[in-house]
Amino acid sequence: MWAATCSGPCSSASSESSTPAAASGPVRFATDASYAPMEFMDLDQVKGFDIDFIAAVAKEAGLEHEITNVGWDTMLESVRQGTEYQAGISSVSITDERKDSYDFSLPYFESTNIIMVKQGSPVKSALDLKDKKVAVQNGTTADILMSGIMGANNPGLSKFESNALALMELDSGGADAVVADIAVVREYIKNNPDKNLVSIADSQNFDSEYYGIIYPKGSELKAKLDPAIQKIIDNGTYAKIYKTWFGEEPDLTHLKAAMAKG
Repeated sequence: MWAATCSGPCSSASSESSTPAAASGPVRFATDASYAPMEFMDLDQVKGFDIDFIAAVAKEAGLEHEITNVGWDTMLESVRQGTEYQAGISSVSITDERKDSYDFSLPYFESTNIIMVKQGSPVKSALDLKDKKVAVQNGTTADILMSGIMGANNPGLSKFESNALALMELDSGGADAVVADIAVVREYIKNNPDKNLVSIADSQNFDSEYYGIIYPKGSELKAKLDPAIQKIIDNGTYAKIYKTWFGEEPDLTHLKAAMAKG
């Protein structure tokens, strides 16, 4: 079992430091620790699949690293600027639009968006949400997908700073559904059996997505970490980490095909 800690210092600070990232020393990763089981706060420690994954990658690459919880928007902007943080890992889906602002690592995780509703809901697919109240996290692929289906200015589409707030909106009755990454939804349902929630997959409207590490444009880290990502997937380390967090062996067929495309 891979311990959910960093190979270097692991910070849980929620605010930005004014000190730029040093040219040497640990690689500084930013994250948004609100995506359990991918990344989340456990007291003052950042834990999750992504955290164990990047620890194994950094170890394979011979690099020390540290991870700081800064929130989604801060992570994206600070990594784009490339001063304070040298990379970001936070279940970031690889998209053509994001490639305009970042360099991505090899894909390392296959995901898809999924719908969460209360038991008894008439919703059966994403198209059934057009006239419903839907909560998403702002700036995510769930936001992009539902903006396309419902209309970006649809008053029924509520966009929140975090998935946690979107989930609270459903709990309070302010939303009929939440759309978020499958790992987040399944973890929430598993941890809240008393809330009578169910998930709805919709492969026709929600394609598979692949997470990647983000770097500033032109970063040298991609060349250092991509071989390490490939190595831990090939040698079984990745599968051990996956099973620790998800309780099953990963099906790597689609992921390896996506990796082969770069």
